[in-house]
Amino acid sequence: MKKYQQQGFSLVELVVVIVVLGLLAVAALPRFLDITEEAKKASIEGVAGGYATGVLSARAQWEALARPNDSGNNYVDYDGTEFWLTRSKNTDGSDTGFRDGYPYALKEEANMPSQGTSEQNCIDLMENLLQSAPKVGTELEADADTSYKFSASANESDNTCIYVQREGTSRHEFVYELETGRVTVTLQ
Repeated sequence: MKKYQQQGFSLVELVVVIVVLGLLAVAALPRFLDITEEAKKASIEGVAGGYATGVLSARAQWEALARPNDSGNNYVDYDGTEFWLTRSKNTDGSDTGFRDGYPYALKEEANMPSQGTSEQNCIDLMENLLQSAPKVGTELEADADTSYKFSASANESDNTCIYVQREGTSRHEFVYELETGRVTVTLQ
């Protein structure tokens, strides 16, 4: 009589392996999701850091060029793009509440926009201060088109540009304060 040897796994062995793999997956999934959120946080911190470096580099370029101005209005050519920069004094000598030398708009025309901010100025700043800027648009544009990585808005009363990360449900943000040149990240 020939004996047949069992080949393969029994049903019980397969069920035990599937249960063990299921338990491992349940334990590992929350850690994987947490890593994704940490990557989003690192991403916005990197973009905000690059933005802050661009702001300070434009200011340093302005200082290195002996603070050029056009009829009392500060400007700089930074990496081939001209920016209007904040000024601490008006032409009549009165205080503006701003510190000297921080970018607030592109110098595209001879007419200087009022010192402050607008939604379009915020978009222009991000697109031109960063070498490889992520796609940025208004809140309406970002709501309608998921290819936008950031939305930009202006708080004209506080003279700030607010950039919100638009990846998945993430709404991390960073704020550029035109009066001081400060860039602050808020993780949510």
